[in-house]
Amino acid sequence: MNDTTFAVLGAGGIGRRALEVSEDKDGLTPVAACDRHGVAVDHDGLDVDELLAATEGNIASETQRASEDVSSADRSSGRSPPEDGDQPRTDGGATVDGGGIKQAGADRGVAASAQAEPTETPIDDVIAESEAIDAVLIALPNLEHDFIPRVAERFAAASYEGVLVDVLKRSRVIGMLDDREETLQDSGITFVCGAGATPGFLTGAAALAAQSFVDVHEVDIWWGVGLKSGYEDNRGTVREDIAHLDGYDIETARAMTDAEIEDLVDEHDGVLEFHDMEHADDVLLERAGVCDAEDVTVGGVLDLRDDEKPTTTTVTVTGETFDGEVATNTFELGDETSMEANVNGPALGYLKAAVRHNRAGDYGVFGPAELMPGF
Repeated sequence: MNDTTFAVLGAGGIGRRALEVSEDKDGLTPVAACDRHGVAVDHDGLDVDELLAATEGNIASETQRASEDVSSADRSSGRSPPEDGDQPRTDGGATVDGGGIKQAGADRGVAASAQAEPTETPIDDVIAESEAIDAVLIALPNLEHDFIPRVAERFAAASYEGVLVDVLKRSRVIGMLDDREETLQDSGITFVCGAGATPGFLTGAAALAAQSFVDVHEVDIWWGVGLKSGYEDNRGTVREDIAHLDGYDIETARAMTDAEIEDLVDEHDGVLEFHDMEHADDVLLERAGVCDAEDVTVGGVLDLRDDEKPTTTTVTVTGETFDGEVATNTFELGDETSMEANVNGPALGYLKAAVRHNRAGDYGVFGPAELMPGF
């Protein structure tokens, strides 16, 4: 397989780890990375070590700027941008230079790297280099339902021909991407939605486990994640997860201040438990023909004070075999594998698989159960 050049939109925890993991993936060359403050581009390949070292402890919340950038494009195209209240506020409502954003010094986030330039239009800057980019990993929290679909639209509007992969998804967003499939196909884009751990890695595991059965009765995904670094270093991810708690949704989670989130975490002694999450595994398994969406349940436990997993991540698929037996197949992840390993490894694997499909002329929207990730 030819070498694949790729860009990362978002330099928070997922984006940074994707750059790091790519160093151990054959045939992948990161050539661009951006966050809300800066963009780094090198067609010969970024110096990942320098970029990560320069931005360590200096992570900027990229989603608000990216969303503002999207809204600017909406205005220029004549579309009405979302109201201010609909903007994702991963900084807990703080101002750009105020509290609630992890930053240091005059140059924040990616802009702190010697390879980077400050920018107010990071996504546009990456799109401008897209002819030299085979694939783009969208590592931005989706705290606005149509945010990632609108990012995809912008690449299509620029006649980008390549791969887009995202790692964070709610069930309702899949339909928004499907509504744009013709646009993506016309542009020559292969979009893989929900390609992290769940949805993604575990969705694919469920699809494989289901092959034993002629009728799948139910799929249950139960995950465990330990993040000793806590909310401080995982703002976007934690805020998105809180939106799945009973009594919360995207809007309430987005409106919470950092102090309110810290108080919520303290009330639960650092451990948050989720049931019946709106995770896209359900619609992605349905579109792959594995089972009906209502037969899929997703839940898990997040420990923000310990790196050890609070529970073992498992996928259980129950169904009936061709000879009339009812059985359950179980897929279990090793407790030693970290969230970063289980998100970024598969995400880059799906990215590589999508590049193969794109080069073969397969364009449109694909779920993880429709592709097998490349190693």
